Amino acid sequence: QVQLVESGGGLVQPGGSLRLSCVASGFTLDWYAIGWFRQAPGKERDGISCISTRDNSTYYVNSVKGRFTISGDNAKNTVYLQMDSLKPEDTAVYYCARALVCYHGFDRTADYWGQGTQVTVSS
Repeated sequence: QVQLVESGGGLVQPGGSLRLSCVASGFTLDWYAIGWFRQAPGKERDGISCISTRDNSTYYVNSVKGRFTISGDNAKNTVYLQMDSLKPEDTAVYYCARALVCYHGFDRTADYWGQGTQVTVSS
């Protein structure tokens, strides 16, 4: 069955870095896109980045562009989200999900989700 498992969250100081991992199983990674989403307390879940590992195309929302980098390793069935220059407003539960496309609107095509990993940015 399709499964996605996130890891790598934690507590970090403002300006720090974290790398999240999303291990996928039950499907061929490069047939789909993988998206990263986040949900802050009291807010909706938003898509922030995605990757299509077939052609390494990527997409970022403006709030993370230049600070976050998404990458994939088909051999390991894993997608990473390198998060640098973290801000308190990046605090959220981060989820990865399988998606059908990787461009603006990819979040509406997500069909399978991981369980999430907490990222807290605080001094």
